[in-house]
Amino acid sequence: MYDVAIVGAGIIGASIFRELTKYNVKVIVLDKENDAAMGTTRANSAIVHAGYDPKEGTLMAKYNVWGSELFEELCRDLSVPYKRNGSLVLGFDDEDMERLKKLYENGQKNKVRGLRLLNREEVLMKEPNLSQAVKGALYAPTGAIVGPFELTIALIENGVTNGGEFKTSAEVIGIEKEGVVFCLKLKEGEPIKSRYVVNAAGLHADKVHNMICKESFKILPRKGEYYVMDKSQGGIIQHTLFQCPNKMGKGVLITPTVHGNLLVGPSSEDLEEKKNVGVTSKGLGLIQETAKKTLEHINYRENIRNFSGLRAISDRDDFIIEETAVKGFIDAAGMKSPGLSAAPAIAIDVVAILQQIGLLAEPKKDFQPKRHQIRFAELSPQEKQELIKKDPRYGRIICRCEQVTEGEIVESIQRPAGATTVDGVKRRCRPGMGRCQGGFCGPRVQEILARELKKPMEAVILDREGSYILTGKTK
Repeated sequence: MYDVAIVGAGIIGASIFRELTKYNVKVIVLDKENDAAMGTTRANSAIVHAGYDPKEGTLMAKYNVWGSELFEELCRDLSVPYKRNGSLVLGFDDEDMERLKKLYENGQKNKVRGLRLLNREEVLMKEPNLSQAVKGALYAPTGAIVGPFELTIALIENGVTNGGEFKTSAEVIGIEKEGVVFCLKLKEGEPIKSRYVVNAAGLHADKVHNMICKESFKILPRKGEYYVMDKSQGGIIQHTLFQCPNKMGKGVLITPTVHGNLLVGPSSEDLEEKKNVGVTSKGLGLIQETAKKTLEHINYRENIRNFSGLRAISDRDDFIIEETAVKGFIDAAGMKSPGLSAAPAIAIDVVAILQQIGLLAEPKKDFQPKRHQIRFAELSPQEKQELIKKDPRYGRIICRCEQVTEGEIVESIQRPAGATTVDGVKRRCRPGMGRCQGGFCGPRVQEILARELKKPMEAVILDREGSYILTGKTK
């Protein structure tokens, strides 16, 4: 019997999970995949928005601005890459400049700190490589970039360290309520019983909601495709660059990443099917054509990867954060942008809602807020030498592109809620994220996983269940 069961281990579910482990409650987070951050969280723009865009008075505005202010301390505590690099919304004509004024005014109402309207000269001083057609910009110094799946995994790890439980390959296929207890039926394994349920199932939040509640919203996927550029392109800009937003979202952006790459995208395409994450020549071509308006000097021959992600667009105009008509069942749904930015604040308020409806939650006296992760490439020469003396595995480079050591890979497997797949290791400590995309280090990572998990090489998969790499020996 659990006090709270959370369905979905994306950034929202993970944030709520970790927040609940600050209290003396028994909490479990369930995910249908074999790892955390396997949906929208792992394929997005990795932006912490400042909060000037959401309409005043909405939940999106409230949680965006509040959540953005929580990020720096949270990422520092959890050893997650984060950088407050600031953002610029660019204007190229008189109509754009009027939109920027409205965004500025809206940001002022939302109490976003430090907003400024810049003229052309001020913009080009900040970003000299911009298109010379730029006329002005809205500058938001609190805009930032983060590692979204690294943060989600860190939240899960820290929650497990503090007594929470994380269950993977746990697809919920039905929910019933007997008295004050919910019974969550799983596709495989024993059902989970809990006094409260939080629905943070992302793209599938409507489906989970409808298992126990009357239908009240629909989630429609919106696909966005991206370019990931080599680090050779990462230094051509410093800020996150937006064009003026439109009805389909914040448009094609160009941003440095926390690891030194350049990210360009997304496209925007409404879909019906919630599994379509294919990348198309049409979508990528549209990104290139649109991005030229912002920056003409991107060398797309330095592209090292393309990907796409699905955003959870609800048929409501705002986030859905509420107790439903079924007492004890809470929706945290419709988390389109700025869902990532809002997640830490949403978690605090979801816990507050649970307390208001009866959850007895006394703060833990021994809660451990800190989590440390070694990143060998970022250490000083002296620190590297001292670490290698303690553990020689940190002296063996496995991924040459990202300078990731065997010690880091082993640690990522042995940590709470550790990696069990090649891409699980990749999301935790970055082997395979570089220019060769795992061409050199992939087989070695697979060997290390087999050794540490004590399983045959053929049983080590790339990512989701069924993504086998080897089927057997040829000789």
